[in-house]
Amino acid sequence: MEPTVVIAEASERVARTCSLADDASRLRYVSGARREALERIGLVRVRDVLLHVPHRYLDFTNVVKVAHADVGSEVTVVVTVDRVRLKRPRPRMQIVEVDAWDDTGVLQATFFRQPWLADQLHHGDVVALSGKVTFAYGFKQMKSPFHEVLQAAGETGSYSRVLPVHSVGEGVTASWMRRIVAAALEDVGDVCDFLPPALVSGHGLMSLARALRSVHYPASLAEAEEARRRLAYDELLCLQLALLTRQSIELGGVRPARHVVDGPHRKALVDALPFALTDEQQVCVQQILADMAAPQVMNRLLLGDVGTGKTAVAAVALAAVADSATQAAVMAPTSVLARQYAEKIGPVLDAAGITWALVTGSTPASEREDIAARIASGEVSVTFGTTALLSDDIAFAALTLVVIDEQHRFGVNQRTALRGKGAGADLLTMSATPIPRTLALSVYGDVSCSRITHRPNPGAGISTTSIAPENLDLAYGAIRDAVAAGHQAYVVCPLVDDTDDGSELDDVPESARSTTAQLHSATSVAAELARFVFPQLRVGLLTGPMPVAQKDEVMAKFRAGQIDVLVSTTVIEVGVDVPNATVMLVHDADRFGLATLHQLRGRVGRGSVAGTVYLACAAKRGTPARQRLDALEATSDGFELAELDLRLRHEGEVLGYRQHGGVSLSICDLGSDTDLVEWAHHDARELAGSDPTLASASLQPLALEVRDRFGAYFEEVERA
Repeated sequence: MEPTVVIAEASERVARTCSLADDASRLRYVSGARREALERIGLVRVRDVLLHVPHRYLDFTNVVKVAHADVGSEVTVVVTVDRVRLKRPRPRMQIVEVDAWDDTGVLQATFFRQPWLADQLHHGDVVALSGKVTFAYGFKQMKSPFHEVLQAAGETGSYSRVLPVHSVGEGVTASWMRRIVAAALEDVGDVCDFLPPALVSGHGLMSLARALRSVHYPASLAEAEEARRRLAYDELLCLQLALLTRQSIELGGVRPARHVVDGPHRKALVDALPFALTDEQQVCVQQILADMAAPQVMNRLLLGDVGTGKTAVAAVALAAVADSATQAAVMAPTSVLARQYAEKIGPVLDAAGITWALVTGSTPASEREDIAARIASGEVSVTFGTTALLSDDIAFAALTLVVIDEQHRFGVNQRTALRGKGAGADLLTMSATPIPRTLALSVYGDVSCSRITHRPNPGAGISTTSIAPENLDLAYGAIRDAVAAGHQAYVVCPLVDDTDDGSELDDVPESARSTTAQLHSATSVAAELARFVFPQLRVGLLTGPMPVAQKDEVMAKFRAGQIDVLVSTTVIEVGVDVPNATVMLVHDADRFGLATLHQLRGRVGRGSVAGTVYLACAAKRGTPARQRLDALEATSDGFELAELDLRLRHEGEVLGYRQHGGVSLSICDLGSDTDLVEWAHHDARELAGSDPTLASASLQPLALEVRDRFGAYFEEVERA
């Protein structure tokens, strides 16, 4: 008799794995209003629920008694509520005071602007409180602690375990989220692992099924971290493979351009530069030219802090295009920057015998028509411009190099559209926003990176000082002194005018978005300065919504010294180069992230006179906002600030790509998961190198996971 083959268990496991793609409503406790509440926080499918990793844990294996909770320490206590009081000491101020106790002492918890807690907490409830212990009026206290009701009055239970705390929204409490997740793990948690066994064992990772259970209900905090790392690696690897897949689809079937990189135009351009390239710039030039000469399409990111000379490096690449008798397009995010590129690089191109043109939204129709004709005929070798280059009337005869500055300010579709005007065109993107290595490897995993870390001309330096709004006279005095000495100044505001609600601000930290404080607008500040503060000075205004021609006119006057004080929004953040500007005042500095503030202050101190920057902020010392400003006062190293910015905020906010359809990471912590980023980057390239489409049977589960998580990242390219 032949042996019987039993496959029921395997079939059930496969079925559970397939159910990860089902709507979350198939789970127990998820229906009606609760389903809608989960959807509002992005939990639409079963997999979303299982991958909704707790943002913190309450470790009840290490609870501190009230008597042993040291003043000044961060602790968790489990106490019984005695009395709950709602106080209104003044209009719009509501305070809930909770008196609680354990068998060793009494503790008072105070909650501000959370009046609903007076109805949610009751005498006899057992609650966990986590926070910093203070002492006042004879009692140990906690102000606005994290709290969790462990058992309602009259219930019994044991809490010698680690309790997960998930991010929730209106309509779903933390306890309900735990119940939903527990049910999901019980019903469908025993899933198949999509990772190749060699990767799991090679990196010493947990199995997927165990990681899902352990991240939500760990036996210890160490186990929770081990589980999170497995899930973070999955996220990073899938993103890396999605990026490589996108690149493969985008470049599939195109014939790459092989540029001449040692021709006469290149030599003439290097000779025409008013300075010698530094060693770092030389290395970057060689990396770029090697890519341009290779039989593969170049996809390279040039990173360099403010003033490191990325423009000169890019100019050499433009010369190689001229030697190849083809064309290049340079796209900048603003007309101000596009015009500045033309003014800085144009004369060097002229000296090297390379033709060029500038196209922006303000280019007169007749002039634009003539330029378009010259571009279409191939007469123009290099074209500078804004998104005007994407217009249908701009058609290139042989576009083989696309250079995009401040690339994160453009959407993926815009970059793809310009590159699509030249099949097989090499791509060089540039950014003056310093990006940590881990972030570059993860989010730009399909891109080769070149870095310039030192300024060829360090300038006279910059000093940065934080001031309270009531001390603005310090900044005003510095501006008057600078103008008296023949120099100029910037005053930067977060808003355009008083009707601006600030919702479109780039790089605003999450913690600052909910502030109700009245922010400064450039329009109002310019009027006030001109009338009351600097009536003897020439005050100008520059904002993003202004017509392009008007912006160009304002910047031309400022460069010519016809404006003493330029009031602006962050439109001056990138690339604006006026060496005579030596002082800057930034209003509401807490409304900007480190990257933006670092870019802004790079506008001064670019000449022979040291720059002075005043950051006006009402935030108190010790707050996250002041921590950012303190960091700016302490260092001018952009990459050091970028690492700090990454620790303080989400990677999507650091890059500014949340507004532009970029991919965001939810489990990985790029500030601490450096090894995981390196592993994922290496593993993805090896897998894609041996099997670019992940078509082999052993990699099909991984291919499905990549498409399920990040398919939207390359589906638009497939449709195109």
